[in-house]
Amino acid sequence: MKALSYKAPSDSETIKTEVVCPNDTNPMGILQGGRLVEWMDIAAAVCAQTHAEKICVTACINRVDFSAAAKVGDIITISARITRAFKTSMEIFVFAFAKTVMDGKNYLISEAYFIFVALDEYGKTTPVIGVAPVTAAEKKQFNAALVRKKKMFS
Repeated sequence: MKALSYKAPSDSETIKTEVVCPNDTNPMGILQGGRLVEWMDIAAAVCAQTHAEKICVTACINRVDFSAAAKVGDIITISARITRAFKTSMEIFVFAFAKTVMDGKNYLISEAYFIFVALDEYGKTTPVIGVAPVTAAEKKQFNAALVRKKKMFS
C-alpha cells in the first residue's frame, strides 16, 4: 500500500478538554499560563503525531497570546490543527476557549503557533507528509505559515 503524500488539516485535528482545578491556578483562582501552555502543547503534539504518523517533539512555540483568564471550575476546550508541513517540521495552530459552567459563557482565552519536528526510530529528523488545505481559512493559514517561518529565520 502506497503512503499518502498529502493530508487535509481536518485529518489530524485534535480536541482536548480539561477542567480548571484548584491545583491549576494561582492564589486568586486564575488558571496559570504555564498549565494552559502545557495542555496546548499536548494537543499540538497529538495533532502533529497524527499527521506525521511518527513521534514528534516540540521545536518551538512561535507565539502565545493570552486574551482572557479562566477560573476554577471552567471547562477548557483546546483545538489543534496543522497549518503547514515543511520538510521535517510542522506548524500547528492551537486555540483555547473557556466555558463557565454556571452561565455557559464561552470565550477565547489563548492562541498559539507551535512548531513540531518528526523523528525516526533513531531520534533523527525525518520527512513528514505534506498538507493539502481545503477551505479558504486553511489556505490562508497555509500561506501565512510560510511568512511566519521566514520571519523566524530572518
